Amino acid sequence: MDKSFRETFDLDTYSAIRDAGKPWLRSAKTGLIAVSGNEAVQFLNGLITNDIAKLEEGGVMLAAFPNAKGRLIAVVRVSREGDKFIFATEESTYKSVLSNLERFTLAGDFKVEDQTEDRSVVSVLGESAVQLVSEVLGEFELEEGRSAKIEFGGAEVYVSNASRPAGVDVWVPSSGRETIIADFVSAGAADPDALLTEVLRIESGIPKYGIDMNEETVVPEIGLEELISYQKGCYIGQEVIARIHFRGKVAKELKGVVFDAPEAILQTGDELISQDDRNAGVVTSKAYSPKLKKHIAMAYVRNAFIENGTELRVEQQTCRVVDLPFIE
Repeated sequence: MDKSFRETFDLDTYSAIRDAGKPWLRSAKTGLIAVSGNEAVQFLNGLITNDIAKLEEGGVMLAAFPNAKGRLIAVVRVSREGDKFIFATEESTYKSVLSNLERFTLAGDFKVEDQTEDRSVVSVLGESAVQLVSEVLGEFELEEGRSAKIEFGGAEVYVSNASRPAGVDVWVPSSGRETIIADFVSAGAADPDALLTEVLRIESGIPKYGIDMNEETVVPEIGLEELISYQKGCYIGQEVIARIHFRGKVAKELKGVVFDAPEAILQTGDELISQDDRNAGVVTSKAYSPKLKKHIAMAYVRNAFIENGTELRVEQQTCRVVDLPFIE
């Protein structure tokens, strides 16, 4: 572990989360876009990888916006609230999703509403997240793949299961964001700083746009099968994505690598090399995991080397391929 990492890392909070099971908050700004209209399902199913026609009231699903070459524009989390489909995406992909959707507003009964400034998403993560959120918001029932509506403080609050790591996404009016974060902290949640949040993200195997995926990433390479329906009708980029699926393999896939030496030195963009000196992939995100006592990295690993336990190296530092997440 390098000196700067030791000096800035909040190990006490990390230990409370990883060793004592304390729930923790993730509250990065999220782009939120509502889509409605009689032709919303038809238009949306031509744009995203999952089958939005199957999304019932209160339902939640993951999906991706691909371009015509099957490459990634954004990963989104879609929920259905009445006659509206709410798209949540990273701040870095929000403008791309919004512009992609707005292109179709003149083509039919298809309405797009930017809710980014009006609503916020605060995630409470960890095994005891539901219990903590219930203590703050009141009791609620939350089924897998569905959201629940709660009246709290005179406002409508929606909760749904977080996809990775396990926990609860809480959708609140932006005016109440800081208050509800303070309430969660008072109830016992940790609010990690940016460095610790990044370590927890990498341990949890959550890809980040611009780092672990970008406009050159073909959607199946992310390794999130729940993003894609292979039974729905045509959509932009479907031919490429379906061909990869039915061929049975991707050229490369986002995997984890764990380094053997606890003092390994690596950088984003480092090349992975096989035992027979072939290019085996590239490192995207890296961190030191105190729980594992190892340096870990998310990396795109070429298909020939994606089996768990495959030994690779960065320069002379050996590592082994593992599934994501590193820590559930």
